[in-house]
Amino acid sequence: MNIDWLHFTPWQSLAGGMLIGLAAALLILLNGRIAGISGILGGVLRPHRGDLGWRLAFTAGLLAAPLLYRVWTPLPAVQVDAGHATLLLAGLMVGVGTRYGAGCTSGHGVCGLSRLSPRSLAATAAFMLSGFATVFAVRHLFA
Repeated sequence: MNIDWLHFTPWQSLAGGMLIGLAAALLILLNGRIAGISGILGGVLRPHRGDLGWRLAFTAGLLAAPLLYRVWTPLPAVQVDAGHATLLLAGLMVGVGTRYGAGCTSGHGVCGLSRLSPRSLAATAAFMLSGFATVFAVRHLFA
């Protein structure tokens, strides 16, 4: 295994992780809500009375963050090494997994694990193992 030292950014990654943790903690402390992106976006698409404002603000923050970051440093070039069909299939599989798992990686992996939820531990283990198996299959079996 080789480390790409040119793109090795531990301090920026640590800062980003701390900001995600802080945002998740503030959302649950101040609003009593879990920072699960699929649940938040699902609530925007099917709003309940009096529940739309914070969801729209959270979503706007997700969209505005890269634009604000771009003020200080250029954004990295986007390179997608997959075709449209692969991306479509991957997106559908993530959506189905999110529904079956009753949450997404942010809800289970960030918020659920920090609350020591056994269900979130099982969900996080399942999607991590699925990701490992997929990468192994794509890079070693189907290459």
